[in-house]
Amino acid sequence: MTPLAGRRIVVTRSSSQAADFAARLRALGAEAIQFPTIEIVPPDSYDMLDSAIARLNTFDWVIFTSATGVEHFVQRLESLGRKTAELSEHLIGAIGPATAARLERCGLRAAAVPVEYRAEAIIDAIGEARIAGRSFLIPRAQVARQVLPELLHAKGARDVVVAPAYRTVSPHAPEVARIRELLATGSIDLVTFTSSSTASNFAAMVEPMTGTVRAAVIGPITAATARELGFSVVVAPAEYTVEALTHAIIQYFDARP
Repeated sequence: MTPLAGRRIVVTRSSSQAADFAARLRALGAEAIQFPTIEIVPPDSYDMLDSAIARLNTFDWVIFTSATGVEHFVQRLESLGRKTAELSEHLIGAIGPATAARLERCGLRAAAVPVEYRAEAIIDAIGEARIAGRSFLIPRAQVARQVLPELLHAKGARDVVVAPAYRTVSPHAPEVARIRELLATGSIDLVTFTSSSTASNFAAMVEPMTGTVRAAVIGPITAATARELGFSVVVAPAEYTVEALTHAIIQYFDARP
């Protein structure tokens, strides 16, 4: 069955993350164009992360906001001669099923996973009684929203350390001319965004053409960013996963003539 036959869909995830999603779309008949608008690289400095790892035993909670954060934190931990198993001595929070699944592959189990996959929701998943007086480490992207640390402080956290484990940058994209040409001729059916960064970087590459682009997005934050940039968000599944996004894309095209 090829429900996406004849559809041309752009995948903007980083090169290291795009292959699986693109393969899913191709298996359903789509022409999936991999056009990474972000690249994941080390932070400008590991000083804050290394300092946090050095006193890892002082944290009650370690909260991961993405699977990428898990991967890069574990890599840095092991590069410093520490063991991943040390994390099992802490309470772990995971925002999103992909983050929880990445922890499981490391032999770790999340003690709190919010029903809604956004930073604010993990406050309820943890519970105020387990926040007050506790110490939190959040290894995440170098540039990210400050909502979570601010909420933890507001709920009485004793200490909140945000340590950059990676950063996202705009990659060199030699296919920009082709993408702009396809957009100009109406030859792209959908562009997928899995984070605000993928949307904002795509917009910077193709401006002023965002108003002609139909977008499929993961999560309300990404949806809001895409709309602010002028994209027409036509697919935004209630569950914030690639699997749900794929299913929602199928439903969207099923409903179109």
